[in-house]
Amino acid sequence: MANRPTLLAPGESIRDRTLQLLRARIISLELAPGASLSENELAAELGISRTPVRESLILLREEGLIQVFPQLGTFVSRVDPGRVAQAQFVREAIECASLREAETVDPESLQALQANIREQHAANEAGDIDGFFALDEEFHRRLLRATGHESAWNTVNAAKAHLDRARRLSLIDARPVSSLIEQHARIVDALSEQDTTNAVESLRAHLRAVFDDVERIRQRSPELFSDGGGLRPVRRTLTVLP
Repeated sequence: MANRPTLLAPGESIRDRTLQLLRARIISLELAPGASLSENELAAELGISRTPVRESLILLREEGLIQVFPQLGTFVSRVDPGRVAQAQFVREAIECASLREAETVDPESLQALQANIREQHAANEAGDIDGFFALDEEFHRRLLRATGHESAWNTVNAAKAHLDRARRLSLIDARPVSSLIEQHARIVDALSEQDTTNAVESLRAHLRAVFDDVERIRQRSPELFSDGGGLRPVRRTLTVLP
């Protein structure tokens, strides 16, 4: 299988790789909110024993990405707007503070950001949502790198699993990708002009746009979101978003 956890990195365990794979599939919406999960089926698909699958599901439960309902089974959690808001708070605080400290950004970093935006345009024209999402992640990491705070990306990344699912949903069902690319371009243009204040405000507006996206998607597809009251799913075959 394409997802089979082979060729482990030095020091990486089967459990670590399985956790990474399942987490990525949840965040990418390959495993959609509300989808049912089976230890046996996942172990068979990945070509491994049930133990690393079980251990990974326990960790994903602690992260709030899956829920276990007695006598019903294990399910991918619906997107929790509260967790989205918490992750957004962390992300905005770190990324905006980092940018605010930057009086100037070196030409090499600006060129790398501009090249990234060109690649975003290419991914959008090709209809490559996965490619665009990866480039979006790289763009924000490069912003931190350009201001000398790339190590803070690990903190941002660890906090934003629910936020990332909301962002993926927004790429499918909320706003044109081109509008996000335009927002990225405004941030880089402001940095090129050494206008840090405008760059920070543009970044803050860009990051907060996810709240409007979540509300629009929630109105159309409420079944994808948690209502905060422990919504109980119905056992059914695994669903995958297109």
